[in-house]
Amino acid sequence: MGLATLERVAVTRLFLICSWRLLTRTRRFPLVPACLLLTWVAMPQAFGAGPAACSNSTSVILLIGAPGEPEYRTNFLKQASLWEKACAQANCRYVAIGSDGETNARAKLERLLACEPTNSASQLWLVLIGHGTFDGKEARFNLPGPDLGASEFGQWLKPFQRPVAVIDSSSSSAPFLNAVSATNRVVVTATRSGYEQNFARFGQYFAAALTDPTADLDKDGQVSILEAFLAASRQATEFYKAEGRLVTEHALLDDNGDGLGTQADWFRGLRAVRKAKDDAPVDGVLSSQWCLVPSESERRLSAEQRARRDALVREIIRHREKKQNLSEDEYYRQLEVMLLELARVSSTNSSGAPAQN
Repeated sequence: MGLATLERVAVTRLFLICSWRLLTRTRRFPLVPACLLLTWVAMPQAFGAGPAACSNSTSVILLIGAPGEPEYRTNFLKQASLWEKACAQANCRYVAIGSDGETNARAKLERLLACEPTNSASQLWLVLIGHGTFDGKEARFNLPGPDLGASEFGQWLKPFQRPVAVIDSSSSSAPFLNAVSATNRVVVTATRSGYEQNFARFGQYFAAALTDPTADLDKDGQVSILEAFLAASRQATEFYKAEGRLVTEHALLDDNGDGLGTQADWFRGLRAVRKAKDDAPVDGVLSSQWCLVPSESERRLSAEQRARRDALVREIIRHREKKQNLSEDEYYRQLEVMLLELARVSSTNSSGAPAQN
């Protein structure tokens, strides 16, 4: 991988720029081993060729709702097949509930979640494909048997400390974001309000984007949740414009745990360019680190190693935002500590031993 490829990866570029400044401005060259500099330049796989974090031990649970009409059943099953294809490429655990119209889907999901580890480094993805409703108080995901309410779903997920992604592609899905948002969690909904009750097309575009190379904006060989969210949002909007219809769905993404969510039009590339009120943290950092189908370099990393690396990347991003509040020496001193730790973690293979050249 050449330098031009490295320059397309935002976080790697940050490492190189900050490292150069550290050497030239603070004159601390003796503290930075030459082998570390060679690692940054010649071994991008040590950083996974970018910030995306994927795990081949990921579990994906798909919940398929009541279709109502035959055309919707066809659509739902097509979405499910796209998810199954992506999971096969990722070599992850895949479970689908409701594809045969079973009336106990809600209870089956509850039992599955009760058996899942709540504290693990591996990711758990929960995908809802179907219709939703909202009565002004409670949003529900429609099932052949008892519907799944947003508040009870939030209670089921409350014990989970492990990384959890919730992708709700149903209409009226926005209240699910408020109900399940939490730290170390990425939530995507097809709508920004419970009152967007028309059939949502976002889900079919999101599922297709997972294995679509054109959705890979940073060209690191994998599609993150953020990239799939942006691609699906764009395609959904283009559908309504091509049909000459009013846009009736506006997807939201939440990955900072504040339960507010961010629309796709807040982003330019993979970075949010608009600020929330009161300078609240914006979404996009965590979701850019999670993907379903990993690149070859990501497959070499363990879930624990990946989680630690990504935590350090987020720490570096937060540190960069504090630069104006620190002296130059203090800023680069702290940055050096984080970069050295990041290099140490990223150059360790999945067995815990230093990576072999």
